Amino acid sequence: MGRQHGAAAPRSRARSAGAGSPVTLTGRGGIVVMFAVGVLCGLLSRWFEVPLLAGAGFAIGCALAAFATRPADLLTLVVSPPLVFFAATVIVVFATALGDGSLLRGVTVGVLTALAATAPWLFFGTLLVLVICLARGLMTNVRELRDKLAGMRLFEKEENENPVRWDESPVTTGERRLHHGEVD
Repeated sequence: MGRQHGAAAPRSRARSAGAGSPVTLTGRGGIVVMFAVGVLCGLLSRWFEVPLLAGAGFAIGCALAAFATRPADLLTLVVSPPLVFFAATVIVVFATALGDGSLLRGVTVGVLTALAATAPWLFFGTLLVLVICLARGLMTNVRELRDKLAGMRLFEKEENENPVRWDESPVTTGERRLHHGEVD
């Protein structure tokens, strides 16, 4: 009986630890969620000609990723939205520009137009990720990173930074010969 009770205890602890959030993503997983939702909503926006869908979908993907990413990876997630937004936009424009004449011109004009039209959504999605992650403990990650960097002594001066010692007087040629036992 003792073994059954001991085996059941870790399971109940595991269930109670995961009860707060049913899905926990790594930082990379959160980035994939942002990217996938951004691409899906961007494609739907182009196909149904509803420009609002691309930006709003990206913002929703950002919120989903920020809530589902584990607290230890929030720093990774916070810096990612601009690059994810750009990559998703390029993929969507490339996919929809295939077969429309000049691919290079279509992608270039399409990306510039899409970025200009949806830039406010990029800023909103980035701000949304930042606010949610701050509420979930982002500052703890920043402090831990700062402590790790300070522990590595990256910004401290080295002891042998300048090998020239200014407190010693220069040795003349005569003194050097005398020191080495040479006679004129």
